[in-house]
Amino acid sequence: MLKRLFMICACAAVAISMSNAARAECGKVTMAEMNWASAELMANVDAFIMEHGYGCEIELVPGATSTTFPAMNEKGKPDVAGELWINAVREPLAKATKAGRLHVINQGPITDLGEGWWIPPHTAKKHPELKTVLDVLKHPELFPYTEDKTKGAFIGCPAGWGCQLANANLFRAFEMEKKGWVLVDPGSAAGLDGSMTKAVERGENWFGYYWSPTAMIGKHNMVKLPFGVPFAGSDNWDGCIVKAEQDCADPKPSSWTKSEVRTVVTDRF
Repeated sequence: MLKRLFMICACAAVAISMSNAARAECGKVTMAEMNWASAELMANVDAFIMEHGYGCEIELVPGATSTTFPAMNEKGKPDVAGELWINAVREPLAKATKAGRLHVINQGPITDLGEGWWIPPHTAKKHPELKTVLDVLKHPELFPYTEDKTKGAFIGCPAGWGCQLANANLFRAFEMEKKGWVLVDPGSAAGLDGSMTKAVERGENWFGYYWSPTAMIGKHNMVKLPFGVPFAGSDNWDGCIVKAEQDCADPKPSSWTKSEVRTVVTDRF
């Protein structure tokens, strides 16, 4: 964790990239504080450096991928998104940078990334037959949904997160409803973390989305499952999986795309 904190501080790209002239004329800067732990930490580290090192007036703006990116792209605010997971916005981000509305100033504020679907270590040990996502999907009875024990619970992402759409479309692509599963919205980052922690501490099974490197994955030694199918291509992912359901008529089963995070700023900044 200390190594990770050092990396975040060292990669405070916004502050580092400012010239001496910019330090004197920084003025007011709006900065996205997106609603998960690493993004909150990064925003506050960057804000501290910019405020105390460069004399900027910082306003932290609550947000999430699906709200912060459109606001920056269409309205020019907030000025800075320190941790933008671009898997959900790859195509519009490329168009925005080409048009000069947005600029990527750090290609890798976080490294060793990994998103996907996970189970607890005790589940993997007790059920060695569950080697892939495809294996798990055959056994909804092992992950009972609290409101209907005849269904299996898959814990997705809270509303507003970029991964919400990806998980919902993969849920459809793998025909999980037909196989006896329910897609559960945890409601918030705290709800997602709480569901995992509760299951692990009680020795119960849990199946859902998460990402790494994170304290939760490390603390609980969670096991990331290979999907059991290959990546179905960028056309399927960028052109369907990350889009709203009405814009993704025929999602194909796929492993998760390569995870990428960027620090993005507006042209005004």
